Amino acid sequence: MRYTGPKVRLSRRAGVPLTRKAVRYFEQRPYPPGEHGRKTNRRSSGDYGLRLMEKQKLRWYYDVSERQLRRYWDLAVRRSGASGAELVTILETRLASLVLRAGLAPSIYAARQYVNHGHIAVDGRKVDIPSYLVKPGQVVSVRERSRRMQPFVAAAEGVYADERTAAYLSVELPELRFTLAQRPEREQIAIPVDEQLVVEFYSR
Repeated sequence: MRYTGPKVRLSRRAGVPLTRKAVRYFEQRPYPPGEHGRKTNRRSSGDYGLRLMEKQKLRWYYDVSERQLRRYWDLAVRRSGASGAELVTILETRLASLVLRAGLAPSIYAARQYVNHGHIAVDGRKVDIPSYLVKPGQVVSVRERSRRMQPFVAAAEGVYADERTAAYLSVELPELRFTLAQRPEREQIAIPVDEQLVVEFYSR
């Protein structure tokens, strides 16, 4: 199942801010949540605990269920590249992930909601599946009927955009659209996760 509770709580459990909103809260409370959070020593975890937490961080960062992540892992293993890098690439090319990365949404949770509610089109056709894997050359856009909604007006003004556009995206924010220009390479994807530990978790 996907986590549906307070999102900042996940960042405190992970030990790193997983969303923009979490950065400010995490600076105020950089310790784990709960009654004994201040006394918790993150470094006391064993090897299994460290690998498990890294896998959980990857899940939480992309907002996927355990079943989904396992399916992506099985797909990554069948590809010719390094399994960890392939796993991150697959997660990054999910429609919801790219909507966030392009600056059309303030968080991965909002991006998932926009897709679910039918506001997003791929190559001109509505796609309401957040896990849809976008292929290089495909154009993703906000549907015409949704463009006057406040979140998308803000997106067109660059409110949610990162300081630097991802190298694998060609973004036209005023037009509320972007193109996946090329397959993302691992070194181009900025995430606070060591995927090698995830590989070790699934390979144990």
